[in-house]
Amino acid sequence: MAQVFDRSSNALARASLVLSGLIVIVLGVTLNSLQRSPWVTRQGQRPDQPVPFSHFHHVQGLGLQCQYCHTSVEKSMYAGIPPTKTCMNCHSQIWTDAQLLEPVRQSWATGASIHWIRVHDLPDFVYFNHEIHVNKGIGCASCHGRVDEMPLMYEQNSLQMEWCLNCHRDPAKNLRPTAEIYNMAWQEPSSQRPVWCTTTNVVGPTAQQVACVTTDPAAAGLQLTSLRNAQNGLIQSNPLGLDRSQTVSAVAPSMIPANYVKFTSQEELGLYLTKQYHIRTANELSSCETCHR
Repeated sequence: MAQVFDRSSNALARASLVLSGLIVIVLGVTLNSLQRSPWVTRQGQRPDQPVPFSHFHHVQGLGLQCQYCHTSVEKSMYAGIPPTKTCMNCHSQIWTDAQLLEPVRQSWATGASIHWIRVHDLPDFVYFNHEIHVNKGIGCASCHGRVDEMPLMYEQNSLQMEWCLNCHRDPAKNLRPTAEIYNMAWQEPSSQRPVWCTTTNVVGPTAQQVACVTTDPAAAGLQLTSLRNAQNGLIQSNPLGLDRSQTVSAVAPSMIPANYVKFTSQEELGLYLTKQYHIRTANELSSCETCHR
């Protein structure tokens, strides 16, 4: 009986198997690259907003704090979009005829909300709580980037699951003193930029139980009055209790606290804050129910 297939069919079959494997590999790499690309994540994209609001101008130029517009960032799941009234607090007096602000004036006159386009938009099945992150030492810039340098807001990070898990598996690398949460220019400790921290023995939120400074307490001659500051609500803005009218030389060296710890690396500071802020373990932070409710 004559052969149905020529001897070259064996080589052709092997080549087709290899080619099929290569196609599958290339297709997988392509799809993986596609789902990580800005086309899917929208990373770096600047959507057209009804009003070209500049964080660079308002934050760095005018010195507005994040909480002035995002009032609920410390006490709710959402940071909050400011109402038109917040804009009109200033723009009823300045730039009253600017064409760029016509949507704001129209919203104020009609009561209709401005339809802002969400830049940082997580999937509906992801539970993200601003409150817990802010009060546990995660700065705004850690997720949103240097918004004070953005004339137009854009998404600096991918916000994909692996990006979140990189932090949840090792949160220490991103923790900072809570007094520095809104400081966009915060830099991690180094031998040239050490940070000194101490416990305050304050009864209350864990974030208020630690006070950190970037000036050597011994050299500056500062004193710690944690209980008085906690009662007066000054523990965040003035963690060492120094009266603003006092000069450095006015404080006696004997009043300098002796329980400050010096940190010269982010790893050391992060591990210290992880303990003081009662951060859960990496396994607990990486569990599915943490983000998926």
